[in-house]
Order: sequence, then C-alpha cells, then structure tokens
Amino acid sequence: MSSEVSQSQMLNELKQGVIPTHVAIVMDGNGRWAQAQGKPRVFGHQKGVESVHQAVELAAELGVKVLTLYAFSEENWGRPKAEVSALMSLLETYVVKERQRLNEAKVQFRVIGNLEKIPEKTRKLVLETQKQLSENTGLILNIALSYGSRNEITFACKEIASKVEKGVLQVKDISPQTLSDHLWTKGLADPDLFIRTSGEQRISNFLLWQIAYTELYFSPVYWPEFRKEHFCEAVRSFQSRKRRFGLVSEN
Repeated sequence: MSSEVSQSQMLNELKQGVIPTHVAIVMDGNGRWAQAQGKPRVFGHQKGVESVHQAVELAAELGVKVLTLYAFSEENWGRPKAEVSALMSLLETYVVKERQRLNEAKVQFRVIGNLEKIPEKTRKLVLETQKQLSENTGLILNIALSYGSRNEITFACKEIASKVEKGVLQVKDISPQTLSDHLWTKGLADPDLFIRTSGEQRISNFLLWQIAYTELYFSPVYWPEFRKEHFCEAVRSFQSRKRRFGLVSEN
C-alpha cells in the first residue's frame, strides 16, 4: 500500500511540472539481462513486455501525448534467425493480447519503419490494429519496427526528389519542415525526451532528424527491470533541465 501511495505522490509531483509531449525510448538490455540470469536471450524479450505495459500506463497517467518505442531496428535483421522469429512471434502475441486493452484506454496504435521487410502475418496484424485503433484520442503508442533513421531520411529525400522531378514541388520551397513532413513520423511533435536503458549511451540510428533538440536520458537499468519509478526518474530529470533550443537564456 505504501508503495502505491508513494507512486501516486510521485505522479502528482511530476504533474506540477512540464510533462514531455513526446517520449522516445530505446528498450535496450533484454538479451544481456537474460544472459545474466543464465537464460536465453529470448527470455529477456519476453520479460521486457511487462516493461512495455508499465511505460504505456505511466505515459498515459502523466498525460504524455506520444510514446515511441524502438522495438526492432533495421540492423536487427542481422541477428540469428531464431531470435528474429521469436521477436516477431512475441510482437504478434502482444498485439493480439493488448488490442482490446489499448482500445479501452483510448490508446492510438501506430507503427513506423520499413514494413515491407516484416513477415506478412506480423505486418497484417500490426496494420489491422493500427486501423482499428486509429480513431482513439488518447496516448499515441508509436512502435518503431524494422526502423532505421538513415533509411527513413533516405526515403524522405527520394520522395521529395520525385516531387521535384514531377514539378509538384519547387527546389526553392524545400525547407527543414519539408523533410519533416516526409518522414515516417510526419504529423507528430519531435521528442522532448529520449530514454535509453541498460547504461549504453548511443543513439543507435533512432530518430536522428527528430531529436535535434531532444533531452537525452541514459538509465543504467536493463529494460526487463525498467518500471514506472525509473520512467518517473527520467521525467524528473527532464523537468530539471533548461531547454534553450540554441538560444541564450535571459539570465
């Protein structure tokens, strides 16, 4: 009971400050956590699902508008086939199990990335879920799947170049906003807070364009152990910082 009270108190304190509109998380450390337990890497991914529940719930409780989770990178296709297959199966299970709960919580589900690489069964499930929850008005849960930021930017440049070639767009009219409007995250605010778990301090080809002025937070906690209190610590750190966006403080 006391932990529930302290968590409620922590939430109330955080709500007195500025809440990040968009939080992006690199869910790192599943495999290393599992190996430390003497278990196969897949065990870590399975346990990491509970951390996803916790992150989604807390984001909604705090009033975060967008939560982007780096679920599977473009580079992850190079992992052992058994692990990749298990990850796709785990994603399918999550989508099927959580679809109703997400809908009841009015969560809008989106997926970004190079979906052509995703197995047909998995792709069909996530796209069906995206369509089913598209009218929801609560938290936007944005899953980065088969995602790589360099590829995202490349695809955007190709699309812009094609429009110029067709005369739909003039070179003189191309601006940073033009590129933003052609990214997979178009229509979403750039992240205010970037969190990476497991103690690693890298961006790993995640939202490179979008995090130009994002506050970075690196947690030493492996993702399977990342809970609401750890998320709250990241938000508290965010609230303690002065964001100047390249400008000079008045003081």
